[in-house]
Order: sequence, then C-alpha cells, then structure tokens
Amino acid sequence: MAEAAVKKEEGHPKVGALIRARRRQQQMTLMELGEAAAVSVGYLSQVERDHATPSLGTLAQIAKALGVSIDYFVAAPATHNALTRQGERNRFSLDGSSIVYERLGADFPGNQLSSFLMTVPPGYRSETVAHEGEEILFILEGAITQRLDGEEMVMSAGDSLHFRGNRPHSWSNHTNEPARLLWTGTLALFRSTARPRPAVAKPKAGVNKPVRKKVTPKEKRS
Repeated sequence: MAEAAVKKEEGHPKVGALIRARRRQQQMTLMELGEAAAVSVGYLSQVERDHATPSLGTLAQIAKALGVSIDYFVAAPATHNALTRQGERNRFSLDGSSIVYERLGADFPGNQLSSFLMTVPPGYRSETVAHEGEEILFILEGAITQRLDGEEMVMSAGDSLHFRGNRPHSWSNHTNEPARLLWTGTLALFRSTARPRPAVAKPKAGVNKPVRKKVTPKEKRS
C-alpha cells in the first residue's frame, strides 16, 4: 500500500521514494540494500531522500537487489524493432536527473546488450560504481572526463573506451557544452534478472516454542 501511495503522488513518483517504499516492503535495512547493490549507504540515503539521482546503471543494481526490474522505477519506451530512426526515438530521463536518454537496444529473447544515446549537460558528475558486465563508451559530440580505477582521462568526439564493469568508474562533463555519447553494455538494465527477496518469517506474538516431552527413567529402560 505504501508503494501505491507513492506512485499516486502527483502522478509523478520520485525514484528515491519508490526505492525506500520497496526496501521497507522487503524488510531490508539501508546497509543490507547497500551491500546487495554494491552502493554506499551514504549515497543510497541521499538517493532515497531525493538529494541525489542515480545513473541507469546504479539504478539497475538497486532494482536487482530489491527483486524488481528497472521498469519498476522508470517508464522508458520499449524498443521491439531493431531499426530506430533519428528524430523519431522517444527520449526520457530519471526523475530529478538532467541526463537525457534515447533507448537503442531492442527487446527479444536472449538479447545481452543494452544501448543508449546520452546527452550529458555541462557540470554533470556521476557517482562511482562497479558492477557486473562490460561497457563501451563512444563520444559523439563534446567531451567528458572518465575516471577508471583511479586513472583520469579526457575523452573527446571520436574517442572510445571498452572496460569491465567491475572496475570502479565514474565520469563527468567538465566543459561548458553538452556532451553526447553512445553507451553500450552487457549490464542488465530493462531485462529483469532479479528474484524477489524471500520474506523473513517472524514468530507470531504469543506462540510458544514446542515443549519436549520429558522421558521418565522407566520409559528409557523400555
């Protein structure tokens, strides 16, 4: 019921509020969710209070830890056809985020890739993440600063980077102009691979533990 109330609020739910409602429904603490999603408790707390907006990749990790797909938190247009046309693709963004996404990847049985065109505004800085899978970045316009395992590199139009997602990484737009890039990776985003977290059965109040029958010396001898 808490989730339903959140979703009805102004017809435009906040990602942080939905995460908090789902976490409480699953009876998870912030620490438990942070460990399961490989996200720091401090950052997760900021997200739940809508003081920070996660990237799609981080949101996918949180969704998986909560036993739902990323569609639970953001309504992104599904792409069922392999062909998309310039100027005809639907654009979307996470509530509170300034990044605009255009979904390229299609949905079909067995697909492994996710792909987006991303428009990143000046001054944007992502959180540091590490996750399963691999990523390829290709800069189409502008420039970004990529940080990978502590190494910092400036990537301009025409540059690309291919790396394993389990290496800590983050990026930012250090310029005064929007940057446009192509992101492709094997990280499951809109494909639900999560299993619901089993609810912990709590003993009911007033229910006593089973009493063991005492065996008399006579019964032992028999």
